[in-house]
Amino acid sequence: MGPLQGAFMTPRITLISTATTKALRAATFGGDGPLDEQGRAAAERLAGSLGEVDQCWISPAQSARETADLLGLKGMVDDALHDCDFGRWKGLTFKQVVLKEPLKLAAWMSNPGQAPHGGETVEQLISRVAGWLSLRGAARGHTVAVTHPAVIRAAIVHVIEAGPQSFWRIDVVPLARADLRTNGKRWVLRSLGAMTADDGVGSVEAQAAEL
Repeated sequence: MGPLQGAFMTPRITLISTATTKALRAATFGGDGPLDEQGRAAAERLAGSLGEVDQCWISPAQSARETADLLGLKGMVDDALHDCDFGRWKGLTFKQVVLKEPLKLAAWMSNPGQAPHGGETVEQLISRVAGWLSLRGAARGHTVAVTHPAVIRAAIVHVIEAGPQSFWRIDVVPLARADLRTNGKRWVLRSLGAMTADDGVGSVEAQAAEL
């Protein structure tokens, strides 16, 4: 194997956030569903832009599966890439939770070890994603995963060892791309950027960061 082949086969992971849906635009906790018209158009424009892909993993959410399909990606569904479990808040908008349970929402945001909604804590989310990176990151070549902003935030927090509270300091827009590289000993975040200009979406995480 030549030096160029060896470099190419070095593990690399690209995390892609789902395109927009009606639920995402409404900042819905755990909201899923079909991509909206703008989301479909944006994903279609980016088809084939990821270069050669050696393996692809996809969240079980409809939005993730449709995003992958429109990007021209063929892969397997991996339940470990599912969105954060928001417990009883799932299906509620951020504004609804602010009105119904403001103190519990504040507690959830200020303490990564709490889950007042009865679902997953931020710490548990980061641990789940770290486990996925440990498992899938061993694969040689270019791995692509289509998942959710919360999962990508968790992956970045883990890779840069920033601490769970920094989860709220990272903004991941629809169709964002996070490029993770490794030297075989540790992962680094090489880049994080939007694949599309549609960044004015009020996701749950973006709404929370503004409080």
